[in-house]
Amino acid sequence: MSTSFSTISTTVRTTLALYGLRLEFLLAGPVAPEAMARKAGELFTRPFRSSRARALNTPTLGAKELELDIDGTPIHAYVWGDPHQQPYVLFAHGWSSHGTRVVPWIKPLQDAGYAVVAFDQAAHGRSGGTHTTLPDFTFHLLAVGHHFGPAAAVIGHSLGGAATALALARGLEAQRAVLIAPAADPLAAVERFSHFVWLAGYLGRRMFARFEQAMRFDASDLQAHANAPKIGRPALIVHDVEDREVPWSEGERYARFWHDSRLLSTRGLGHNRIAGDAGVIAAALGFLRGETVGDRVVSSPNLPYGVA
Repeated sequence: MSTSFSTISTTVRTTLALYGLRLEFLLAGPVAPEAMARKAGELFTRPFRSSRARALNTPTLGAKELELDIDGTPIHAYVWGDPHQQPYVLFAHGWSSHGTRVVPWIKPLQDAGYAVVAFDQAAHGRSGGTHTTLPDFTFHLLAVGHHFGPAAAVIGHSLGGAATALALARGLEAQRAVLIAPAADPLAAVERFSHFVWLAGYLGRRMFARFEQAMRFDASDLQAHANAPKIGRPALIVHDVEDREVPWSEGERYARFWHDSRLLSTRGLGHNRIAGDAGVIAAALGFLRGETVGDRVVSSPNLPYGVA
């Protein structure tokens, strides 16, 4: 009874806080645009606090745990098996998630002869930091991959899927890639965020421009269609057609521009359950064995990306 009441109370407080934030952005945006853009940026780059709680509550199944110092940020890593003696799979989690999200994959991968390496991104799980961005996700994935050496495969979910593609285009060594519900466009992510918190579109763009200026990158540098053609390794893109967080069309965009890739479309798994679904895991293992999985998607100059 008390647990139920506590859960309801937490839900009510969270809902009230969200609507309070939305009203602040809606009413204060026109009169204090710079302050609201700055506040939105703080919110956009800070994972949900629940990420750390979920990481602490998820069993690690006997993983060897270590902490890597990556450019001054302590990054917590998990290792199953011996990546120096076995082919290993590197796992990249998504936004407000954690490295132990890979747990459903451990036994199937180990049964197939692989070691597994996962880690908590900055500001997530057991790692240090309070804020992070897609360029940070990419940088840390590259650093973890460099630490453990060339991987047999890299698997990335959601923002981790976007970071996986960016890292591969920038030198991450992995023979194959599996991208699950990957985000394809940071500008589209900003639009979704702005819509969710009732932030005016021009303020969302101003927020992102601040990131571009401070971190010296351009949004086009991070888009799927600018990076996928540079990757010369086979990939399996898995995306659910009913994904409400990252549209299926973003996974389809990767498949159009990644020359050696195939697209596996699911239905009814959404954005999160797809990452641990037994059918998806089995399909990915088939792909790692060299089997043909999914459909080939092609692109043409007059249909650069999107739904045909």
